[in-house]
Amino acid sequence: MATSSEPALIHARGLTKRFGAFTAVDAVDFDVAPGESFGFLGPNGAGKTSTVRMIGCVSPVTEGVLTVLGLDPAADSSRIKSRIGVVPQQDTLDMELTVRENLVIYGRYFDLSRREAGRRADELLEFVQLGERAKSQVEPLSGGMKRRLTIARSLINEPSLLLLDEPTTGLDPQARHLLWDRLYRLKQRGVTLVLTTHFMDEAEQLCDRLVVMDKAKIVAVGSPRELIEQYSTREVLELRFPADAAPTDGSIFDGVASRVEQLPDRVLLYADDGEAAAVVLHERGVRPETSLVRRSSLEDVFLRLTGRSLIE
Repeated sequence: MATSSEPALIHARGLTKRFGAFTAVDAVDFDVAPGESFGFLGPNGAGKTSTVRMIGCVSPVTEGVLTVLGLDPAADSSRIKSRIGVVPQQDTLDMELTVRENLVIYGRYFDLSRREAGRRADELLEFVQLGERAKSQVEPLSGGMKRRLTIARSLINEPSLLLLDEPTTGLDPQARHLLWDRLYRLKQRGVTLVLTTHFMDEAEQLCDRLVVMDKAKIVAVGSPRELIEQYSTREVLELRFPADAAPTDGSIFDGVASRVEQLPDRVLLYADDGEAAAVVLHERGVRPETSLVRRSSLEDVFLRLTGRSLIE
């Protein structure tokens, strides 16, 4: 959290966004400290993107207080936009320009000289490992390359705050990990990162702190480890049974775990010692087809807070 000696880079209280009668963001409170990597985690439609769009000054605040870089988005939109970088959900690269030209032309929007824009473009292309593709057309690039180019473009004005909306959606594992590495290096340089994601591993990898959003509200806040400690147990015992041999009497699991979740394909037992829980169940005659003890993850927290039902 931001301290009194170091004001929050983003400060929100009662922040609300409505579209007609629909409330997309419902009176949320949060602060983002300078140099922090802060995440908005939630299912589709939870309000993550609407929140980031207000921070990025592309969607007006309906109600509440929001300051970005100590400025009011309603009155100081241009000043804020000049000091932040934005990576939208969808790449908006110019397909008629080369890789390098995409950066140089974008830099001109920030009143950079062509020489300075070119210098920064060359540095950024090396940073995102696209230096050898500087003269290439954008269209043939892979999805991961286009995403890295979009991030490079967002950094052309040397922002102190970078907003990333679902930065790795649609990328293969190798591209995702390379992108994570670049974002981690940005954080080491002192850039504040604010990202939305519905990938649990991404949130655990990148975020110092995060909020979990569901149905337009913030339902939890903390570091990934703090959230796991608060909303889950140290370990999870996963039991799978043959289709015709699943326990029908849930009382057989009584007293074995802090929480038991019976799903169509398996039973999850949340306990501090999964092996001990498995021994007790074996003594009770429970014979699963397979059993697995694993550490609790952010996904366990996420599903407990937001539910397992698919939201369309």
